[in-house]
Amino acid sequence: MRTALAAWGLEDHIDDAMVVVTELVSNAVDHGRLASIRVVVTRPAEHWVRLGVVDRSRAVPVLRTDSNGDQIRGRGLVLVDSLTERWGTDLHRWGKQVWGELKCEPAR
Repeated sequence: MRTALAAWGLEDHIDDAMVVVTELVSNAVDHGRLASIRVVVTRPAEHWVRLGVVDRSRAVPVLRTDSNGDQIRGRGLVLVDSLTERWGTDLHRWGKQVWGELKCEPAR
């Protein structure tokens, strides 16, 4: 992922992208408990980067808010929601892809 963002001149967005991918991978590992996952990084348009995690589970993640802030776990999608312009889940016959999109301007 770092290599792709650097190749696209988007070095300023690597830190946010790393957090998003880390949280999506953690969710896939914690909730999917499956043998494999795949990270997908695409650039659907000039100013957008899509960070996706593919797994074989069809369970759709749910954004949970913790009103009192005491939870240690379960806040991954809150981070994804705050760092991305939009995020979602694409269901497939074989599983799903959970993704988040960053709006990006090339580094100057």
